[in-house]
Amino acid sequence: MEKVILYIKGMDCEDEAKIIRSKMEGLKGMLSFDINIMARNLNATFDEGIITEQDIIKAIDETGMKAHIKPATVSLKQEIKGATPWWREPRILTLSASGFIILVAFILEHIFGISHKVATILYGTATLIGGYYPAKMGLAALKTLTPNIRTLMVAGATGAIGLGFWEEAVLLILIYSLGDVLEAYATDRVRGAVRALMELASKEALVRRDGKEALLNVEDVIVGDTIIIKPAERIPLDGKVIRGSSSVDQSPITGESIPVAKGQGDDVFAGSINQRGSIEVIVTKPFEDTTLGKIIHYVEEAETRKSSYQRFGETFGRYYTPSMFLLSLSVMLIPTILVGDFSQWFYRGLVVLVVSCSCGIALSIPVSVVAAITNAARHGVLIKGGAHLEAVSHLKAIAFDKTGSLTMGKPVLTDIITFKGLAEDTILNLATSIENRSEHVLSDVILSEARERGVSINELDEFEAIPGLGAKAKIDGETYHIGSMALCKRLGTLTTESEEKIKIFERQGKTVILLMDEKGLIGVFAVKDELRTEAKESIKRLKTLGIKAIIMLTGDNEQVAKAISEDTGVDRYMAQLLPEEKVEAVKSLKEDYGFVGMVGDGVNDAPAMVVSDVGIAMGAAGTDVAIETGDIVLMSDDLSKIPYILDLSRRAVNNMKQNIALSLIVIAFLVPMALIGKIGLVPGILINEMGGLLVIVNGLRLLKDGDG
Repeated sequence: MEKVILYIKGMDCEDEAKIIRSKMEGLKGMLSFDINIMARNLNATFDEGIITEQDIIKAIDETGMKAHIKPATVSLKQEIKGATPWWREPRILTLSASGFIILVAFILEHIFGISHKVATILYGTATLIGGYYPAKMGLAALKTLTPNIRTLMVAGATGAIGLGFWEEAVLLILIYSLGDVLEAYATDRVRGAVRALMELASKEALVRRDGKEALLNVEDVIVGDTIIIKPAERIPLDGKVIRGSSSVDQSPITGESIPVAKGQGDDVFAGSINQRGSIEVIVTKPFEDTTLGKIIHYVEEAETRKSSYQRFGETFGRYYTPSMFLLSLSVMLIPTILVGDFSQWFYRGLVVLVVSCSCGIALSIPVSVVAAITNAARHGVLIKGGAHLEAVSHLKAIAFDKTGSLTMGKPVLTDIITFKGLAEDTILNLATSIENRSEHVLSDVILSEARERGVSINELDEFEAIPGLGAKAKIDGETYHIGSMALCKRLGTLTTESEEKIKIFERQGKTVILLMDEKGLIGVFAVKDELRTEAKESIKRLKTLGIKAIIMLTGDNEQVAKAISEDTGVDRYMAQLLPEEKVEAVKSLKEDYGFVGMVGDGVNDAPAMVVSDVGIAMGAAGTDVAIETGDIVLMSDDLSKIPYILDLSRRAVNNMKQNIALSLIVIAFLVPMALIGKIGLVPGILINEMGGLLVIVNGLRLLKDGDG
């Protein structure tokens, strides 16, 4: 079993995708495939014992489209550099030549009075030249039994010629071809926005190996290599700074407008820009696994996670196109049999055939989806498909994790209280020894304080994590517990005196970590996590946008939860929740409100995010778990992006509704007019193509911010 990704030049519409789909289904040895129109990709899995990559490419070439193997890295960079200028594309040249001949023939016939026979010869020549590429694609569609608008154009032009309407035939080809080119150009604007993301990827990296420096392609750089990034250069791969310091513009990845200081031990991301200093970085990921690589991958594949509007467009087209073929055939044959006058009814059937089909409804929806998702990516927000983009517009309630979401997630130790006459460094030594094995975010606070004081770490005889509560360990034969108030109460080690002291901290919005030996409480660590500066305003904005309820879910105690909820303005909170209780809380909220989003850090909040309708992962830059967990990923820790996503989602859904409505209005006008004989071939195809182009241009508006 082998896999290949092919880039297909000339695949601009669902009609072309149908031809490719039919070809692939007819290939022996083809196991599975997926077609992405916006990225012009074919992802194929095949049995290499039966067919080869070249067999697949040859099958695509037979359709009139061209395919080549897509590079594994840097995506379409080679395609961009090697692309033919638009004005030198064969179909543009033939279209221009055809248009010029039509203009000459029209002037000669209607101004200089040449014979109609000579004009007809010129019109015929223009028809042959302008119709070559559309006819080639139309016949390929006919061979695969997937007739499309090109097949209709060929049938319409042939029928018009058969009736002696040479001028109408050639104008039909000209208008169709011009509309086809304009639609391809419009959709390529969206691809250009996606390519802009790809252009962030450096092609080469300066690598030091065995004491020697060499410029290598990024695909030749391996994990563990040292790369050198000079001032003003784009960082080619994800890694960790091992030498030097600088400020780095991370806006292409995270959307942050202010450069971030980087020094030894700090992470850097491919696609960000080094500013003044020179830094050396050890590579931690190959390109395809970098944060930028994943952004590109998800944006390219966004079309595969379809919204209900995309599914509607596809389902509509599946039944509508064959129905129009049958209708046009009926118009041609039934009245002819009943009343005669074959020429009149054949022409009318041709008009029905030509005006009934367009790429508009099939292509306008994916254009809107990819445009919106690309817009989000430029703002440091990764949306993993049209389904998730649409789901955000339906949200009625949003649940926020506290630590790392509403707060900075970087708590500091503010107080230490000891009991039984023990010194601070003694209980800090015990706590550090246990927390050194823990993965809880608050463990870093204690470890950091211990490092600053130079406190040592003891070897543990035993260690056991207690999920949602804390940890248990044995040191020098003594058993110790460290964790939350809930753990302390469970063990029965809380006294009235110590509880009063702890409540003072909690009223101040501080979290307490309690250390206990076998006899009782021996130490209390008070920790405070600062609220995000944008939290209050973001929640206020969400309420303005119509979110009915904003709820905070936290494992912290009641007093801390209450203090944070009052500071942020959330509607209500649920405190002292274990991870599995957060899941149940989200399920309960879904019963109350319908569509519910969950905002978390993508690690311990993953289960709750999965059961929500939309999981939004915070702080994902460099965090693989967050990128994989969230349906929507905030590449920077910026809560203000959530109201932006909600607004963008609603704009995108409205845009898709407008496109569907406009496409259906055009069809509802043209088909009846054609049936009663009130519209001809040329004006019919002109209105049809204008309608298709209009909905695509409307979708392109989503590349811009605001209502523009």
